[in-house]
Amino acid sequence: MTGAQRIFVCDDEAEVREMIDEYLSANGFAVTTAAGGEDLRRLLAEAEPDLVLLDVRMPGEDGLSLARHVREHHPAGIIMVTAAGTTIDRIVGLEVGADDYIAKPFDPRELLARVKSVLRRVAAARREAEASAPAAPPASANSRLVRFGRCRLDLEAHTLTTLEGEAVPLTSMEFDLLKAFATHPNRVLTRDQLLDLAHNRDWDPFDRSIDIRIARIRRKIEPDPAKPQTIKTVRGAGYVFVPAGPD
Repeated sequence: MTGAQRIFVCDDEAEVREMIDEYLSANGFAVTTAAGGEDLRRLLAEAEPDLVLLDVRMPGEDGLSLARHVREHHPAGIIMVTAAGTTIDRIVGLEVGADDYIAKPFDPRELLARVKSVLRRVAAARREAEASAPAAPPASANSRLVRFGRCRLDLEAHTLTTLEGEAVPLTSMEFDLLKAFATHPNRVLTRDQLLDLAHNRDWDPFDRSIDIRIARIRRKIEPDPAKPQTIKTVRGAGYVFVPAGPD
């Protein structure tokens, strides 16, 4: 299964966004642009990028704050775009989790080289996480109820309820994903593995449909969906279900 790697570009300068979009798109990437933090957060709520390019100095929420958010909640590479000579911005950017930086004005060919380098490192981290993830035994036949954050999943009845017993609407695809996590606790699952386990190979992981569904699931099961503790994102790898302790 193949598809273009997705890159989000966040910069308040329209000409910079257009230049990056045109050049990276011509080199086979799927590029989406954002004029500021609000636009970027909306994009991140809808899809999961492979890489985010962030201008440091923008009106409103700056790139450093956005980099912290991306690093905490999304398995994407990050490249900071800084003004020439702003050493402090570069240092702070790397400290908050950026993978690389490039200074304006830059040659598009250098940007492309850095993009490819970061994406290679993200892919290597994904492979390492998959190889080192400890195998966990599947849920036993008696484990009919599985705790997911503030909810319980009934594997036999195909239902989701709050801990207080209130029914929570659940689509068949959401149930399939939750069941896949329930039978593989504490194990990092890639998008392809989730497709196989959920028996939905018609989905295309490169359109990020799984990410959208997991975002919806988090809104149902997590006490704070912005800081998920039950279904966590593993940078460069996928997702992991972290079971809660005994009720």
